[in-house]
Amino acid sequence: MIREIVKIDEEKCDGCGLCIPACHEGAIQIIDGKARVINDRMCDGLGACLGHCPRCAITIEKRDAEAFDEEFVAASATQPAHAGASPLPQVEDPAVHAGGCPGSRVLRFERPETPTPPTDAATDAPSELTHWPVQLNLLPPHAPVLRDARLLVAADCVPVAYADFHRKLLRGRTVLIGCPKFDDLPGYVGRLTAIISQNRLREIVVARMEVPCCNGILAAVCEARQQAGVAVPIVEVIIGRGGNLLGEREIPVEPAA
Repeated sequence: MIREIVKIDEEKCDGCGLCIPACHEGAIQIIDGKARVINDRMCDGLGACLGHCPRCAITIEKRDAEAFDEEFVAASATQPAHAGASPLPQVEDPAVHAGGCPGSRVLRFERPETPTPPTDAATDAPSELTHWPVQLNLLPPHAPVLRDARLLVAADCVPVAYADFHRKLLRGRTVLIGCPKFDDLPGYVGRLTAIISQNRLREIVVARMEVPCCNGILAAVCEARQQAGVAVPIVEVIIGRGGNLLGEREIPVEPAA
């Protein structure tokens, strides 16, 4: 029969897997690094997955396809994944997974709330990292670790330069890192706008290097706050090229235009 059905452009698809939670019928799986409709009978053609693709790789087309079959969908839910499909990662929230890349799986690490006592030179200092992934482009805006979070947005040189990064900046915060010089800043603004809009953030600390190009990450956060229309406090922390803390300041909310 001729009917509407999901079409996925393989050239645009990067295998992020964000479309999968939106497909309640389980018609989409990541196979060989790409999202694919595994069976026409499982796709209802309503396109609930469309708005979740950051690459705009999903559209609806009219073509000859088998009719949608609810009974087949129900039966398929108990069957093993399609041959060649990447296994769905086990995460704390079933609505959040990263598709074909195991390194993008969302994880949360439990850390003690009380400060950790100093360690001697023979003992590794404990990490303050509470989640994975940490790249701004990889952590989904709806990840549970972002809810009610104290967010740290750090230029990726900061953890290398600043020796006290874990103890003074990362402790108690959800971190996202990126490079404002080489990455897509408009993409950062879009991702950060979604994060600010969807989560009741308590604060955003922006840690950047003193070099001028690094100011782009602060600009992206401020623009995202403006677009989201949420008056979340923003604090800028500046790290010197020699690894010293140069200072910090609060960024006031810009008045609406």
